[in-house]
Amino acid sequence: MNAIVPPLNAATVPTSPHVMNTYGRVPIALSHGQGSRVWDVNGNVYLDGLGGIAVNTLGHAHPKLVPALQDQIAKLIHTSNYYHIPGQEVLAAKLVALSGMTNVFFCSTGLEANEAALKLARKYGHDKGIDNPQVVVYEKAFHGRSIATLSATGNPKVQAGFGPLVEGFIRVPVNNIDQLKAATAGNANVVAVFFEAIQGEGGVNPMRPEYLREVRALCDERDWLLMIDEVQCGMGRTGKWFAHQWAGILPDVMPLAKGLGSGVPIGAVVTGPKAANIFQPGNHGTTFGGNPLAMRAGIETIRIMEEDGLLDNALRVGGHLKAALNRELAGVAGVKEIRGMGLMLGVDLWKPCGVLVQRCADAGLLISVTADTVVRLVPPLILTEAEAEEIVAILCPLLKAFLAENP
Repeated sequence: MNAIVPPLNAATVPTSPHVMNTYGRVPIALSHGQGSRVWDVNGNVYLDGLGGIAVNTLGHAHPKLVPALQDQIAKLIHTSNYYHIPGQEVLAAKLVALSGMTNVFFCSTGLEANEAALKLARKYGHDKGIDNPQVVVYEKAFHGRSIATLSATGNPKVQAGFGPLVEGFIRVPVNNIDQLKAATAGNANVVAVFFEAIQGEGGVNPMRPEYLREVRALCDERDWLLMIDEVQCGMGRTGKWFAHQWAGILPDVMPLAKGLGSGVPIGAVVTGPKAANIFQPGNHGTTFGGNPLAMRAGIETIRIMEEDGLLDNALRVGGHLKAALNRELAGVAGVKEIRGMGLMLGVDLWKPCGVLVQRCADAGLLISVTADTVVRLVPPLILTEAEAEEIVAILCPLLKAFLAENP
């Protein structure tokens, strides 16, 4: 007999005693979406400035994506990597063409992609005869919540309570090549440098193009892997397929996830020649990674992005949104900086601003606050200029009012 699941309504929104208490949730239960808007179970509508945390590339219920996924579900959802999966070859070829790299491993999440990158770095070192390989990572970085990716992350708050952390990491500040050189001077165990092209959870902190080029040159000089985490900032969010492309460089390892599947769980590790053959059968694997549904989602997401010109849209609308934020917040006491590019923007304030998540939701706008003081906007890449103006019209008055409280 089939179980009957009661529909969500206002009475079912409070936290269930059966769901593990791992999220500080806003008291909203969403029921459906269309484009850049979502509705909750009580009929309230919200402009989606969060995009599922940079995941919903095509927004909600995209008319080209939905039938493609329905078609795939009716054929195959999952098989196993015991067998060839044609969609892997198609999507891998596309990612190789877009990135200028050579090979791809598919997994299901950004954490898994970053974990695989760290394993690649360690095996790269061991293959060179280095018994204690070390990876350079960065202050304020976020790479995931597994023990290894948590150790690579630069946030003591999320690390607290999970020690002992994994060893083998050297931490440096962003955008300072001299400190990177000093921290690794004379260390023959260094095998890789690992960072986000634009830090997401760390507060929307971009790596400067000239710094990216300096690190690429240093990795070439010292035979290290350059590993760039594009999980949040990749897949067209900045107006190029991958944020590091603004610097005109190629990494050796590039983890992807989030926006690659428009909401269907998917991750990937794209590699260049230096890292492409490090893993051999038995070195790494996954049950769900590269399944037919996820591959179809990735293939269709890229196809639709190309057909609809969403890279140009992200750059144009993101530029409009950033300019509008600068216009409305110019001279406002308490606004430290507006950072980012394309549709990955952060408004950095002088004080913690977590209360703005609920206040914005009450006003019909979904946002997040990261690094305690940064309002983060990562909406779907289909956002229009009119919707960008709506974001500004809702957010800026609330932000000004907040900053005026106990300045």
